[in-house]
Amino acid sequence: MNKKLWAGVDIGGTKTAVIVSADPPHVIKRVEFATLPDDGPEPAIGKIKSSLRALLAEAGAKSASIAGIGVSCGSPLDAKRGIIQAPPNLSTWIDIPIVDILGAEFGCPVYLENDANAGALAEHRFGAGKGTRNMVFLTMGTGFGAGIIIDGRIYQGTNGNAGEIGHVRLTADGPVGYHKAGSAEGWVSGGGVAQWVTAMINDARNTGERSILTDRAREHRVTARDVGLAAAKGDDLACRIVVKLGEKLGDALAILVDILNPERIVIGGLAMRLGERLLEPARKTLAREALPHSVAVCEVVPAVLGESIGDVAALCIAVDAGAQA
Repeated sequence: MNKKLWAGVDIGGTKTAVIVSADPPHVIKRVEFATLPDDGPEPAIGKIKSSLRALLAEAGAKSASIAGIGVSCGSPLDAKRGIIQAPPNLSTWIDIPIVDILGAEFGCPVYLENDANAGALAEHRFGAGKGTRNMVFLTMGTGFGAGIIIDGRIYQGTNGNAGEIGHVRLTADGPVGYHKAGSAEGWVSGGGVAQWVTAMINDARNTGERSILTDRAREHRVTARDVGLAAAKGDDLACRIVVKLGEKLGDALAILVDILNPERIVIGGLAMRLGERLLEPARKTLAREALPHSVAVCEVVPAVLGESIGDVAALCIAVDAGAQA
């Protein structure tokens, strides 16, 4: 194969994916393996190298065919220097110069970006943000963060920390996220939901209300996924929890809309799973809390790339950075 290829590496705390593409977002070859962060970074990095070499061989290509490699990973990281700095889900990856490591191995440009910014690129280029000039992409999973697109390009801030909406305090007290009680991540992330639903479940149990969730809580700690499944079955308690989650999400959206004035906010993770049950109360709260003229020009929609977003995001890092080089 003589055609130039793009490679992507999506590093998560649970799994890592390595992808090869000749025409992003279309994937030629892909492999996925457990990251196993407790084992340290060396085994996973070794698998990244061997996996990419195997994918190139299957595609009938060599390292010289790679136009660039994009690496997506959770924060904190130093994108300019290409260093992963022990994200919460990769606590053993302390100051890992992943760009230098892969650059030396494959002899091509390598680019590192945090997963929220990478997701923003993917949804802007190929997903629900396509055609917009100014948009925000929200990761709404275990954590809660934002990738910001301004005039078609990622806005990183002075040292790459732009978009940390999860750190913003929404209430004086409340569930903890980013080591801060009442933070947006505490209220809105999957990890945060698991904290505050317990009180609502206990209240329901004390009043004698029957719910899928009160039964579920006897077996294990209720998760955001449990809430979503119960809400889909029409469970009253679960539906009330989703409305409250949507209202807290709306509070966070209002801050973003007032400050950034985007034309679209694209939300991944829980928004894709909960759909309008979550987004309708979020939009109502946004309309009440933010400036009317800014709300009027901003759509709030779920992401559309689904489970493939990590793959597309990693490839977008390489393509976007290569175009600006």
